[in-house]
Formats: sequence, C-alpha cells, structure tokens
Amino acid sequence: MTTVDPAPAPGLAPPPPMRLRELVFGAACAAAVRAAARLGVADALDDVPLSVDELAAAVKTQPHTLRRLLRALSSQGVFTERPDGTFAHTEMSRLLREDDPHSLRYIALWCTEPWTWNVWPKLDEAVRSGRNVFEDVYDREFFTYLNSEAPESAHVFNRAMTTSSEQSARDVADLLDLRDVTSVADIGGGQGHVVACLLEKHPAMHGTLLDLPGVVDNADPRLREGGALASRVRIVPGDCREAIPVEADVYIIKNILEWDDESTRRTLANVRAAARPGARVVVIENLVDDTPSMKFTTSMDLLLLLNVGGAKHTRQSMVERLTDAGLAIGEIRPVNPYLHAFECTVPA
Repeated sequence: MTTVDPAPAPGLAPPPPMRLRELVFGAACAAAVRAAARLGVADALDDVPLSVDELAAAVKTQPHTLRRLLRALSSQGVFTERPDGTFAHTEMSRLLREDDPHSLRYIALWCTEPWTWNVWPKLDEAVRSGRNVFEDVYDREFFTYLNSEAPESAHVFNRAMTTSSEQSARDVADLLDLRDVTSVADIGGGQGHVVACLLEKHPAMHGTLLDLPGVVDNADPRLREGGALASRVRIVPGDCREAIPVEADVYIIKNILEWDDESTRRTLANVRAAARPGARVVVIENLVDDTPSMKFTTSMDLLLLLNVGGAKHTRQSMVERLTDAGLAIGEIRPVNPYLHAFECTVPA
C-alpha cells in the first residue's frame, strides 16, 4: 500500500531537504514577482476579489497560465486564493500596486532587471576574485552600460531609487532632532528628498543638496527654481569623492558609503575637511548584521559585489571607517526596519 506523508502544519518550517529545494528555486519566486509587477496584476485587483478569468481579461493574459502564476505567488503570501476560487490582495501584494504609498513595485523590478540574471550565475567568480563581474559580462562599467545601452533599466533604477528615497526620507525627518539647527547638507543626496523633508519640517532651516550634475538636474521640484523650498536651498553639482565645498551644522550621508574602500575614505575625509568643529555628521546605511533585515541586506550586499564591486557594512566596519576619518561616534539608532543612523560629531 502506498502512503503519502502528511503536509506540514501551517506555520512550521519545512524540513531541511525541502527548504534547500525551495532556496534553489528562488529565481522562480523572484521571476513570479517580476511578472506580476510587469503585468500589473496588483493594480488590476482592488478591494473586491476577482476570478482568474476577470483578472486575465484585465491584464490581457491567458487565464490558465495566470492561475499558475497566482498559485505560485499565493504560496509565498503574495495574493491569496479564496475558497470560491477568486483571488484577493494580501499585505504584500498591495505593495506591488503603483499607487500604494509604500509601493515596492519599482524596487521589485529593479532587483530582477535582465542584467541581474546574467551576473548572478557568476557569483562564484566574484567571490574568488573579490571584484565585480559586470564588466566581464558587458565590457563596460555598470552605470555607463545602464545609461547608454539599457534606457528602460535606467528608468526602472531611477524610479526605484526615487521611491525608496521618498519613503525613507520621511523616516529620517522623524528621527533627527534638528530644532536648534540652522543649516543642513545632504551629501550625495540624489534628488534631494531627505533635505526637502527636513526643510518642510523645520521652516527656519536652510539646506544644501550636493550630487553629480546629471542627478541634481532632476532634483525634487520643491527644491528647483519656483519650488516651495527653492529660497531656502542651494543645489551644488559635484562629486563628494572629489570635494565637498559646503559648510553646514549637520551633514547627512545616506546610502552612499557602499562603494570601494578608497571612495568611502575620500568621501569621509572631504566631509571632515569641510565641516567646522562641533558639526554633526549623520551617516545612514543598511547593515548586513542587522537581524530584522538581514536576508534582504545580505542579498543586496552580494548584488553590489557583482555589479560595482561594492559592499554593505557591518556595524563594526562602519564604526571603523568613521573613526578612521576622525569623527567622534555617538548614538547608533534604527531609522526604520532596514536602516541605521550613526550620529557623529567633528572634534575640535
């Protein structure tokens, strides 16, 4: 007589052999999320559950293959299948909607762009050599390739970074006590979402945004000429690895110290040279030894190795770099579930 092993009880971890099988099929899960995002399934599904036929008509797919996609995603908690066969949103699937205030749609697309599938299989080579493999595959530096050969991927990257920055900027503004601060500088601040949020919260404060010319040309509309905050902000095109011609009470350095060590050293040295004694330097980074976000951050760490040869930091490695730069480290605080702030001052 043939017997069938009972299914594991809900909530219990699968046994190691099955868990390893799940892990090696991780690409299927990532591809399923990407497919749902590109098809717009989450946008088509609102508060009312829909049948597969209704969803397929809305997103222009075949019903039988869409059911297979939804079945795979539902097993991961992205969408849920109801007893009557209709599908409904879960907390995670709503994050794939473009109009959700916490949307991760473009982050999901960015982490599964076509180039990623070509470099992940070469991770062993990157680990062996200690350098990126992107240039071996595409014969050019990562951002050069992105902007010259992959405009759609560059657009996805820009949207992903904008979304991520907008969301975390609010958390940074809530965290920092800047009541007695008259000036703040956002170094390598992208389009300036952090400095914009801080200026909105503190009406008497002035700010500076410094980043590469092509980046600040697309600064947040609130900061550009005619914007609501334009009279209180200075936009400085420049490379923080070369010089930081900005004096401020507080310098914010968010998610840019993940390049090679020399670039990180030069950036911190330039901040140290520009800042007057007593100035605050707030460094905000993902940490690979931060338990709540460790699976996400360690994956991003490996992707950085593959595409630009960079790395995420541990708490200790960040402390060492800040100390080597001559900064006095105070509190280290969580900004949100995946970011930490290192509060530093410039000694006299």
